[in-house]
Amino acid sequence: MADSLRDQLLKSGLVKEIREEARKSAPPPRQGGPRPQGGNSSGQGGKKAGQGGGGRPQGGNRHQGGARPHSGQGGNVQQRAPRKDGEVDLAKAYAMRAQTEATERRQAEAEAAEVARLRKEKKRKVEELLKGKTLNLVEADQVRHFPYGDKIRRVHVDAKQLAAINAGELGVVQQGGRYLVVEKAVIDALRELAPECIALMVDPNAPSSESDDGVPDDLMW
Repeated sequence: MADSLRDQLLKSGLVKEIREEARKSAPPPRQGGPRPQGGNSSGQGGKKAGQGGGGRPQGGNRHQGGARPHSGQGGNVQQRAPRKDGEVDLAKAYAMRAQTEATERRQAEAEAAEVARLRKEKKRKVEELLKGKTLNLVEADQVRHFPYGDKIRRVHVDAKQLAAINAGELGVVQQGGRYLVVEKAVIDALRELAPECIALMVDPNAPSSESDDGVPDDLMW
């Protein structure tokens, strides 16, 4: 059988040359394979996905509220290091000491105020007790000496008052820096109210060693 035209062309080499020329003249294929269907829609969709997802976020300063820590108003804020247990205990001890000292100071002030109030009240009562009951004489011409407050004191009396003092019928009290002659009843009232004000009171019933104040009755200087 006679060879076909195709076989004859293959044998002659013309078909191979035609194929080589067609391969050279054809445009080179794109890298990455064939383009997806849909034209540019997939590309635009990818671009939009990149813009909304892995790309740069929209809104400009949106990263300031997320990735970066908020520094607050007034510039950078330095975080304070946590205190140690020893520092906390020391601060607590100082606070407790200050509170204790303040309490003690208030108590001392309250006690001092109470003492001052009681002293003022006692002074008022002594003044009321002695009001109109002192027997000091302007024309007194004699002196009666007696020990009081680790010193020798004196009061001016007349002869009658001197004898009454030595007999335990009159006494001497100290009030406002003065020594006042008073009756025995006043001395007895002061023993309950303010015994420290009694400067001289002779007990005629006491032994001579106890009733003697160590100062001669007629001592004059």
